Amino acid sequence: MKRLYILVMIAVFLLSGCQSNEAQTGSTTTNKEAKTTDALEKVTVVLDWTPNTNHTGLYVAKEQGYFEEQGLDVEIIQPGDAGADQLVASGNAEFGVSYQESITLARTQDVPIVSIAAVIQHNTSGFASPGALNITSPKDFENHVYGGWGSPIEEAVLETLMNTENADIEKLDIVNAGNADFFTMANQGIDFAWIYYAWTGIEAELRGENINMVYLTDYSEKLDYYTPVLATNEKMIKDNPETVKAFVTAASQGYEFAIEHPEEAAEILSKAAPELDAELVLESQKWLADKYQDDAPRFGEQSLEVWQNYADWMKENGVLEGEFDPEAAFTNEFLPKEGE
Repeated sequence: MKRLYILVMIAVFLLSGCQSNEAQTGSTTTNKEAKTTDALEKVTVVLDWTPNTNHTGLYVAKEQGYFEEQGLDVEIIQPGDAGADQLVASGNAEFGVSYQESITLARTQDVPIVSIAAVIQHNTSGFASPGALNITSPKDFENHVYGGWGSPIEEAVLETLMNTENADIEKLDIVNAGNADFFTMANQGIDFAWIYYAWTGIEAELRGENINMVYLTDYSEKLDYYTPVLATNEKMIKDNPETVKAFVTAASQGYEFAIEHPEEAAEILSKAAPELDAELVLESQKWLADKYQDDAPRFGEQSLEVWQNYADWMKENGVLEGEFDPEAAFTNEFLPKEGE
């Protein structure tokens, strides 16, 4: 669970083998009048990892009956060995949680996966380190040890940030830390790691541990990409657009509820996933509440410029080969319009 926010940077097919989990559904109770289950269309949404506050809107939509109001009986599952992107692209799950970086790579390999809503508008990831090390900028990466998972994207991002301050990446020791979480790595001689503050950073706060963050977006506009996103496949869009519309409408309602009522949304997620630390869920939910939609005109909105910028960065840094059409990688078509 704690490794979630580091591993999200791995591309679609690298993601597939990272974690094996049994399918887990969300809460099945609702508090709104809805159609009978027999009359609902059954669909599956597969998470990228174990439940966390990136997924709250889905659990809220299920608990509050938003999916049922749209005629859907939604099962929320975890990915298992296959990986969320593979399950969605193959049609073994109608919807999933994915990332702009993995969809970008997948599309160059003719994998028919499409982003249908941005869960968080701006990239909230960064490089975290114990406060005592005084790593407060990319220049400070020199003569330290970075712990990652061995992806070429990591080194490219590190070099991009270090170049902004004329730092030498050859003076940085990059090691593969496997599945160790940030706190374990900090006790094993690793100085900094790539995390998402919404989870690991909040956990550090609750532990009373002081950390420094170097955020990607402070040093590169092209690294301000959508992570995570909701996704489906091209066949669903072509053959079942009404189902896609219904899913996105209900999911949007769920995330809008989480924006307006973070405490209640946290309770819903904790009820659906009681194995999670309830205090961490609550504090993470409050931190994320204004980050879901942020400065976008509506929840889920995606920009062609953001998709193009990140693809350009990947090409410039040699981590994207083949042709990529950003217009085919995402759509805002199914987002609710004002008044819906």
